[in-house]
Amino acid sequence: MLFLLNTYLWTVLVFIIAKVVFMLACHEGHVFTIADVWQVIGHGLSLDLSTSLYILIVPFLLTMVSVWYSPRWMGKALKAYFAIIALTLAIAFTADTSLYPFWGFKLDASCLQYLETPTEAAANVTTGYLAVRLVILIAIAALIYWGYPTSKSYLSPLTSYHSPLKETLLHLLLIPVIVIGIRGGFDESTTNVGQVYFSQNQFLNHAAVNPVFNFLSSFEKTASNIVDYDYYSQTECDQLMEGLYPTTSTDTDTLLTTTRPNIVIILMESAGDVFAQAMPRLQQLRKEGIDFSDCYANSWRTDRGTVCTYSGYPSFPTSSVMKMPKKAAHLPSIASTLREQGYQTHYLYGGDINFTNMRSYLIATGWEQLTWKADYTLAEQNTAEWGVRDGITFETLYQMITLPRTPAPPHPRQLIGFSTLSTHQPWDVPIHQYDDEILNAFYYLDQCIGDFVDRLKQRPEWKDLLLIFLPDHSMDYGDCVETEQLRNKIPMVWVGGAVREPRRITATCNQTDLAATLLAQMQLPHDQFRWSRDVLSRNYRYPFAVHNYNNGYSLVDSTGYMVYDLDSRQVIADKSSDSPRLERMGKAILQATTKDLKEK
Repeated sequence: MLFLLNTYLWTVLVFIIAKVVFMLACHEGHVFTIADVWQVIGHGLSLDLSTSLYILIVPFLLTMVSVWYSPRWMGKALKAYFAIIALTLAIAFTADTSLYPFWGFKLDASCLQYLETPTEAAANVTTGYLAVRLVILIAIAALIYWGYPTSKSYLSPLTSYHSPLKETLLHLLLIPVIVIGIRGGFDESTTNVGQVYFSQNQFLNHAAVNPVFNFLSSFEKTASNIVDYDYYSQTECDQLMEGLYPTTSTDTDTLLTTTRPNIVIILMESAGDVFAQAMPRLQQLRKEGIDFSDCYANSWRTDRGTVCTYSGYPSFPTSSVMKMPKKAAHLPSIASTLREQGYQTHYLYGGDINFTNMRSYLIATGWEQLTWKADYTLAEQNTAEWGVRDGITFETLYQMITLPRTPAPPHPRQLIGFSTLSTHQPWDVPIHQYDDEILNAFYYLDQCIGDFVDRLKQRPEWKDLLLIFLPDHSMDYGDCVETEQLRNKIPMVWVGGAVREPRRITATCNQTDLAATLLAQMQLPHDQFRWSRDVLSRNYRYPFAVHNYNNGYSLVDSTGYMVYDLDSRQVIADKSSDSPRLERMGKAILQATTKDLKEK
């Protein structure tokens, strides 16, 4: 066991040292302190521990076998394995440190495409540069190999166990520990790059990321694996896309009493219109405020719907942009835009904010402060399967809005984002209104919303407040599945003292349109939100909504509703008077948006 412990600790130490070397080697243009180095090491440790366990698997299996059978070749095989690991780590560290100043992002699988044209890849550096890197690589590999327990004194215990049964039992007990360590614990989210992000300084976040883990995990996320939808020539695609996504506003209607309200955007987990019967308080708010009555979700998952809402960026049938930190970091967002206007930004979520790289997306797109499950007591964390139940987090949100901020900020306006979680399996909520556990969960969320709004109406903060309610996505319920139009219809409701008067906006739209519509109301440009439309603008001439799911898409406009299945390559729901046109338009949108994603 001492052999395995030394192997593991040395690997972890190598990863820690590599972080420090990375920061020193790539420091140009990046200011950091000794305290920042410790922060990088501390926040990056979870990925280092997990990656080191992967490397420990082969030695673990060999030592387990050696309890009963230990030929001479086993020690040689172990030395060869450590040599391969040392060389692999050296290549990863050298490549990561060398490429970062050019790329500005961590080593990932996208570098492999350059191996197809090595001459062009090497054209930007001198022969001397490459020679120095080669020498450094060899030296690093030798140092790493030297630190592994390959000497005879360490390998001899492989053949000198006095109690094979005892040692075998210890190995078996270690298996779940290793699995849990690799997975990253018991929470719903598994180990991912986003969990180490902690700073508004992206260099510090990048330094904390383990390059080996990032490289391996990026294979499923790299642009080369994004499905191409090449249905049309570029000219044909451009013609089909013409006028669908205007990026400017013309004679926008005015909905608000102020162009600089305090804003709270509440993403209600799965709360599509199919659950309207269980949410009477929300239906009342639709009458009191601005009701976008024909709005549709862009996607079917939280990670995708979150990006659609805050970045006004489309969803994709097989790819999650939130799981692509390099691309997500280049997205526009409501938060980053409003920060430039002096807004403070704060995000609240009662669950694991590392889930699906949520942390990295939020930090990269302008959210300054994050409050999540770890900021609550252990008892509060266990109030729901997914984390802190909504009744508790709504109270946190109320305090964020009403309590004085100390010290008082120079620019008092704030943007708060909030994702609820109680309307999710296993539907564990503290009330019983319906026998149907799903409806019961949505009724609980609705009561939380109603109580929250009722209290705020009594506060002076209500006057300049804009509350925006919309779901991250909807979900299947009963017979309401992807082939039904109601499946993806969602509420989008604006309420608060900043709302001029109750209105019903009947134009068909998507949740991606929130960004452009909100910014236009604030008299701010939104041209960087390429896929978001101001639905109140005079140039919004063709109202339609698109939705992507795994693996298909749907469109709705004034002619009706159409669903296209990408696997069978056919329309599977035709409730439109012109479904061939909707099919062509959907394909053009997939082609154009995917091209945009690959170019990010």
